Amino acid sequence: MSIAIVKQHFQEAEHCLSSFLSDDQNFEQITLAGRMMVDALAANKKIIACGNGGSMCDAMHFAEELSGRYRENRKALAAVSISDSSHLSCVANDYGYAFVFSRYLEALGHEGDVLLAISTSGNSQNVFHAIEVAKAKGIKVVGLTGKDGGKMASLCDVEIRAPFSIYADRVQEIHIKVIHALIDFIERSLL
Repeated sequence: MSIAIVKQHFQEAEHCLSSFLSDDQNFEQITLAGRMMVDALAANKKIIACGNGGSMCDAMHFAEELSGRYRENRKALAAVSISDSSHLSCVANDYGYAFVFSRYLEALGHEGDVLLAISTSGNSQNVFHAIEVAKAKGIKVVGLTGKDGGKMASLCDVEIRAPFSIYADRVQEIHIKVIHALIDFIERSLL
């Protein structure tokens, strides 16, 4: 592999970030999502995050920064990711992988909570089913998507879409920046 190919990764990332930065609506959506999450936490509700693969890792990172610590010392905040391996394997075995997130929300989601639903395509079936359960239970939905937003786009209360890329890694790079912005928004608002 040449230096030029390595450098190309950073140039692609720079292009995606520049594209995201050029649209102020992205920052309006992040602010709306942040306020929604702050309102839920202030009302003693919780944020539940889900996603597959790298997006599950992002969901876990989001939740641990809130229940643990991001930049400032403060009280722990009620956030959890749907990533318990025993739950995932049980539901996948008994009902199918399409229901691993929705079953969790059926059990532990309550009206007034917020679901952070992450899918680089916007079409992950298990994330889509989680959104359906969330809507039925009065749980607000913040969606992090990519491409054209997929099936998720029309169902989210707030959708934050990464610029189009054929590669999921470029989308995930925008998602992690959005996640950090949301965490910072929440932390500053509740300090």
